Amino acid sequence: MHPLHIVYLSGPDIEGLALSDAEILAAVEAGLEAQGRKQVVIEPRVHLVPDHSSVGHFNVLRGVVHPLGLAGVKVVGDFVNNHEIGLPSEIGMLTLFDPLTGVPLAILSATSITDMRTGAMTALGAKFLARKDSKILGHIGARGTSYWNIRLLNHFFDFEEIRVHSKRPESRQALAARLSKDLGKPVTAVDDWEKCVRDADIVVEATRLIEPQPLLKTEWIRPGALVIPYGTMSAVELSLTDIMDKVVVDDWGQCRKGLPYGALRQHVDLDKITEQSLHAELGQIVANLRPGRESDSETILFWHRGLSLSDIALGGAILDKAGALSVGQTLRFD
Repeated sequence: MHPLHIVYLSGPDIEGLALSDAEILAAVEAGLEAQGRKQVVIEPRVHLVPDHSSVGHFNVLRGVVHPLGLAGVKVVGDFVNNHEIGLPSEIGMLTLFDPLTGVPLAILSATSITDMRTGAMTALGAKFLARKDSKILGHIGARGTSYWNIRLLNHFFDFEEIRVHSKRPESRQALAARLSKDLGKPVTAVDDWEKCVRDADIVVEATRLIEPQPLLKTEWIRPGALVIPYGTMSAVELSLTDIMDKVVVDDWGQCRKGLPYGALRQHVDLDKITEQSLHAELGQIVANLRPGRESDSETILFWHRGLSLSDIALGGAILDKAGALSVGQTLRFD
């Protein structure tokens, strides 16, 4: 047997590649299009809970993106109190394989990949579902993905006003300061949910609740807005879906009944969202198989749980760029 080697890319390796916004978005959009055209295999994530879900758990995501010639498995820890010991709440590792032979190809630090691909999913949802003239963003949460949500949303919309709120003043102020510097425009940290959300054109809810709590009030949502909730525990009212003209998800298989967690878990369990009432999966819209926003008056909800396909597509793009620039280490596998 010929020797087998794998590529190892550390967090600093990936940071040094300095992927542009356009590179990140193009990679994730390619994965979505493949999904829409049924050129993928995606398994619903599974969870490993070491102690109690309120403290944290591991997510295991698996998939194949055939047009890219890649299979992948990502394991990411999601531990809410990590900030107390100087660690990010989400720490992950991605492994990539040849789907035809099972040969392992690469191991990548997936902490930044998780943040970037989540931000790209949020932004691509808005690209197809928000009003083109959206000017006000209200973002709840300052977790690791929040920076990339806002940065990549701004790539498409160049907002006139960006508001951020989170439970801890120090986290929202730090996020606002970082984004103000990087985006070259004011980003305002506000001290309550209503100030952040009311009358915003795009609302993102990325909270870190330890149990469901309806903190985002339906009455604050302006007609024609796009609302993107994706917290592990729900922060929205049951009435939120009542005002929506369309509900879009990233993958119904990960949103259906019988699965734990998610911002709209209770809505699904109570049949307020069903496979029949669902407008589309985002991949179908990206692939031009279903319409996205069709009028400025539509109020739309986009719920994403996180796709292994996005990790694989972005990981593949990172692997290609690293190879072109001779970044990373090659390790003997077998």
